Amino acid sequence: MTSVALGPRYREDTLRDLAETEFDVLVVGGGIVGAGAALDAISRGLSVALVEARDWAAGTSSRSSKLIHGGLRYLEQRDFGLVREALRERGLLLHRLAPHLVRPVQFLYPLRNRVWERAYVSAGVTLYDTMGGARSLPRHRQLTRRRALREAPALRSDALVGAIQYYDAQVDDARYTMMVARTAAEYGARVATRAEVTGFLREGERVTGAHVLDLEGGREITVRARRVVCATGVWTDGAQAMTGSRAAFAVRASKGVHLVVPRDRIPMGTGLITRTERSVLFIIPWGRHWLIGTTDTPHDGGPDEPVADHTDIGYLLDRVNEVLRTPLTTDDVEGVYAGLRPLLSGEMDDTARLSREHAVAEPVPGLVVVTGGKFTTYRVMARDAVDVVAEGLDESVPASVTGRLPIMGAVGFEVLWNDRRRIAARSGLHVARIEHLLRRYGSCAQDVLALVAADPALGAPIPGAEDYLCAEAVYAVTHEGALHLEDVLARRLRVSIEEWDGGLAAAAHVAGLIAPRLGWSREDAADEVKRYVLQIRAERRDAPAVVEPPVTAA
Repeated sequence: MTSVALGPRYREDTLRDLAETEFDVLVVGGGIVGAGAALDAISRGLSVALVEARDWAAGTSSRSSKLIHGGLRYLEQRDFGLVREALRERGLLLHRLAPHLVRPVQFLYPLRNRVWERAYVSAGVTLYDTMGGARSLPRHRQLTRRRALREAPALRSDALVGAIQYYDAQVDDARYTMMVARTAAEYGARVATRAEVTGFLREGERVTGAHVLDLEGGREITVRARRVVCATGVWTDGAQAMTGSRAAFAVRASKGVHLVVPRDRIPMGTGLITRTERSVLFIIPWGRHWLIGTTDTPHDGGPDEPVADHTDIGYLLDRVNEVLRTPLTTDDVEGVYAGLRPLLSGEMDDTARLSREHAVAEPVPGLVVVTGGKFTTYRVMARDAVDVVAEGLDESVPASVTGRLPIMGAVGFEVLWNDRRRIAARSGLHVARIEHLLRRYGSCAQDVLALVAADPALGAPIPGAEDYLCAEAVYAVTHEGALHLEDVLARRLRVSIEEWDGGLAAAAHVAGLIAPRLGWSREDAADEVKRYVLQIRAERRDAPAVVEPPVTAA
């Protein structure tokens, strides 16, 4: 099968097809659930279109804790079904669907009580080790305080009496979402970003498609479909309102904030999870950084661009400093991001206790709405939504096959990983660079290396974001559907949260790299840099100050 590159030409062809074709399924929403629904539907033999108003994973799906996990705290809430389901999905992602993108991560759970807590937590983690096929990772271990402090010398000795060591998994959420959308496109789905649904088509009571506005070219497109799937997360209430009918359910938004700090600020060889009075606190390894999160507070504002304020940042620093030998300050924070979780609305005000389960409904004929859930179980949510779609179609639709369908880049990944030293020798890149590419692209890393072979200058690190190669910025545009500088720096690469300045020093150089591929003039590139500066300034308005670069493009 020929690889599909989501470049500008692909988008133009897709918009034309959206206007000229009636699809079996139109999916609205380019987060992980929408991308998953598109892949599920196309792999069952249905014709599929997928539209997203901004960029792949621009909302919740790029702002998570970046964990693939069962959820230890859900065991305490006795939500065994949710944990079993999530652990089953974790095993599939690790070993069958996306071994190039999902990898194990080790955690310590500090114990503070010498008697009851070890037995209580051990019982829960033992269930975690055995439920839902979870034996795909090493079993947990009991650690004394001395052994725990050897693993995590950053911890205060009076913060624990011992610990339990266990495993979960992690993922680059934005990259994974984009790769699921690309996989759907590989199998024939027509996928487009910056394509906003402005209303639904109706034939009597039935929804028969949507009005779509091309936000890049200003065109209005009528997309016809036998069924529409709404997978818009925290935007679900607004999407349901466009039908003019009573909503099937309401969604509450919970804000989760994460801090990014350099790896050397917390000397540990393992991640950490501990309880707080509101939720749980994670310290998660992330390359040369740690992610510290998360908050879990009601969000009453609009769903667009949530930001972290002084209260959020202070709360996380206070909680993490309760266990660290050397306290962190705001000067240690190199990045911060905030995301919104879509929770099914209930009677309670405490969003930490609202359901993380998902729901699927058909509020009006022809429109299927799916919401709630968690990143780990996106495939189940997508399957359930397409099952409802299938029930309303005249013909028989096969059952879901996505539990056996590898994500793009998975096939051949292990072979290339084992051959990485010879690949490095042939490419002229250090083996560490090859490992970096394989962990981000899997077997698609060969496409990135082909760019370097054609133009060796693209094998250089990006100035101001040296963890990434120039070729990766170009590939983001030519193959991964990036249309704007923010798409590249915030989601294809994770420069916006990993660099002290939010990637501002890299912005002009990257704009210069991608301008020819997107047909930008020098003025267009300069405008993109200006917009990116404003975006970073807004996201970090209460975070430590950053030095802003000149806004002229390279």
